Amino acid sequence: MSTPPLLRARPVIAAFDFDGTITTKDTFLPFLCRAFGRRSVAMSLARLAWPALKVWLGLTSRDHFKALLIARLFPDAPVARLKQLGREHASHIASLCRPAALNQIKWHQDQGHHLIMVSASLDFYLEPLARQLGFKNLLCTEVASCNGVCTGQIRGENCRASAKVRRLEELLGPLHQYEIHAYGDSDGDAEMLAISDHPAFKPFRKAR
Repeated sequence: MSTPPLLRARPVIAAFDFDGTITTKDTFLPFLCRAFGRRSVAMSLARLAWPALKVWLGLTSRDHFKALLIARLFPDAPVARLKQLGREHASHIASLCRPAALNQIKWHQDQGHHLIMVSASLDFYLEPLARQLGFKNLLCTEVASCNGVCTGQIRGENCRASAKVRRLEELLGPLHQYEIHAYGDSDGDAEMLAISDHPAFKPFRKAR
């Protein structure tokens, strides 16, 4: 006798944010400094002081500010060079991964679960790192390119907040057909945590 559809076990998804969840600190700004130099990044941030203030005042979004920063730094940057720097950055930030997060990733792998990294950070360094950690899919922010150079625009959306859920739906289809474990550490993960069956907020930090 076949099992009724409602009683069948749903496939299990484990969706992990990266910065602050798997790692102990941000990795986006250090990559910008590696790729473009501290001086160029500092000058770009200084020129974006007013948009940054508007984010702090709640007048505009962090997504908009990030798009402005990428538009200043990335135009005409060779994709091959950024991928090489991304591999170097991935090797460096591997040491920032929380042991408890790595243990949980390994547990999901041992259970045969489908692991997905869902991050607002960039694919240049997340791609090699996600592969190294054993994730099946990577959903992240990507910089658009044409003829081997960056345009300075984000391809699609910044992978943050509700965009994380939309990206998961684009990859998987209706999410109710899965049992979802979600791991995050900020308001940018709230929507992903809200749609999960097993939400975990800042789960890998030692209690003080």
